[in-house]
Amino acid sequence: MLLTVVALLAILAAGYGAYRYSVVVPGRTHAGTLPPLTPEEIALSARLRRHIEAIGSREHNLDHYEALQQAARYIEATLAGYGFAPGRQVYRARGKDVRNIDVVFEPAGIDPETIVVGAHYDSARGTPGANDNATGTAAVIELVRLLADLKAGAPRRLRFVLFVNEELPYFATEEMGSLNYARMLAERGERVTTMYSLETLGYFSSAPGTQRYPAPFGLFFADRGDFVAFVGMLNSRPLLQDTIRSFRSHTAFPSIGGVAPGLIPGIGWSDHWAFARFGYQAVMITDTAPFRYPHYHRPTDTPDKVDTDTLARIVKGVERIVRDRMR
Repeated sequence: MLLTVVALLAILAAGYGAYRYSVVVPGRTHAGTLPPLTPEEIALSARLRRHIEAIGSREHNLDHYEALQQAARYIEATLAGYGFAPGRQVYRARGKDVRNIDVVFEPAGIDPETIVVGAHYDSARGTPGANDNATGTAAVIELVRLLADLKAGAPRRLRFVLFVNEELPYFATEEMGSLNYARMLAERGERVTTMYSLETLGYFSSAPGTQRYPAPFGLFFADRGDFVAFVGMLNSRPLLQDTIRSFRSHTAFPSIGGVAPGLIPGIGWSDHWAFARFGYQAVMITDTAPFRYPHYHRPTDTPDKVDTDTLARIVKGVERIVRDRMR
């Protein structure tokens, strides 16, 4: 009997320890009424809307190659219009040239740390991909503009990257854009200390029952899809803790966060997975679309479904996170 009690206590202690390690994060999530949008956020919302309409109005992937190329050209032209010279990492996939697109802010120091902020710009098969992932793409484009003052004199290298081929059948294969990009950084020996993957950031609802979770997270979190989530695999706990602490200290918007093994559905389903493969700490920032968004990977994932006002709040929050990481 004593051995049974001891074993039970050990199991409970292990479970509590796993809970604390996984989902206990710093700070307090915002509760209550959101503050009014600032004039800057109102203007940002309009910019984000234009990008999402340009990129996420029709299916764009290797099955629709010309549309994929048009999305890439739009990204490059917009960045150039903001005064930046986008770079390309070109490689072959299914017999066609595809490319990752980046803008890099190089510091003056020797062997600096690297921070990567990225999103994939391809859509899944059968969907125009307005939320998944024109929202993340639009966010990265605008973050380049918002953080332009860091282009000179910052102590760390800052890479903004738009990845191709994140969606199936390319995910977790040698044709995945972010896997090619992370490998390039590893081969160069860059000290990547931070990677943020901006993934599906345009759908929110405060109605009960609008949020689901993979087991066992429904035991810990509410059933309202009104928050932004910060998600990482187990190796990224230090980065996730610092990130959500920063977000909650600057931004009045509901948030949750946690780390878990990549085998749990949803935990590794974005470009942060590729960076974790090379030992880099990486966090996905997301609206958890597979567990919330009724138009996920459907033909109805169109720009009119996207809440760009809320997206603008989150983009400003990510801007503040990056500024904290660059100090």
